[in-house]
Amino acid sequence: MSDIETTPNTPVWLITGASSGLGHALGSAVLQHGHRAVLTARNTDSIETLASGYPAAALVEALDVTKPAQIADVVRKAEVHFGSIDILVNNAGVGYLAAVEEGDDDGIRWQFDTNFFGAAALIRAVLPIMRKRERGTIVNISSMAGFVSHAGMGYYAASKFALEGLTEALWQEVEPLGLNVLLVEPGGFRTGIVQRNRFSEQIPAYAGSSGAFRNFVQTAPDAVFLGDPARAAKALIEAVESDRRSRRVIFGSDAYGAITSKLQALQTEYEAGQSIAYSTDFELK
Repeated sequence: MSDIETTPNTPVWLITGASSGLGHALGSAVLQHGHRAVLTARNTDSIETLASGYPAAALVEALDVTKPAQIADVVRKAEVHFGSIDILVNNAGVGYLAAVEEGDDDGIRWQFDTNFFGAAALIRAVLPIMRKRERGTIVNISSMAGFVSHAGMGYYAASKFALEGLTEALWQEVEPLGLNVLLVEPGGFRTGIVQRNRFSEQIPAYAGSSGAFRNFVQTAPDAVFLGDPARAAKALIEAVESDRRSRRVIFGSDAYGAITSKLQALQTEYEAGQSIAYSTDFELK
């Protein structure tokens, strides 16, 4: 690879969790696309190699998104180095699998600190820069589990449900300011996150529900995960650059099937409960 000529107007991406999976694929695609990128991760070894082919366009910074001081430092360095942050991609994520009863405080908080509180802190850090420039895009990487939960992944889903609720409020707050927000709901991708998951101690009573799901996750071959990170990275760049701005985008046929099936089930259930909903209002005089 060779460095691509950039200008002061070339978009700057700040990508968290860029050491592997979708984050690494996106960093590579962004640089190949001719854009500039601040590539961050706890361990930067793999992104140092990627960035070496783009010395003028890539900046590598170690970042643990659970550390507010590191977030502030990386955002400051990115602005000083490139002059702007045009697209923030909150991609860093971790998985903690447990039945609700099996969960322990350390595992639950570890997951929320990265998946929710880290993303929220980064949003707060970059918004002053974007507001001042009156342009910018925030991309929050959720999951199909941000809409559809399963036994054994309640805490992971809860962290992503929380991110989705935050994102819905965010786009209502910043779109009037000329900023854009995109929520991405990927399905199963070959990102290596399965190998990085944490697991709770198991309670035998849940062997047939959360235990079965846990066993599936731990033993599933790559072929089960249909998503291609490189294709997802390309689709994400296209979504960010599109004139037809979307607020949500699904990546993966499995995610599309699961999300649309739940939407249909929810509509049926809520419509069946319409009379109950109206019955709880004060009577009109």
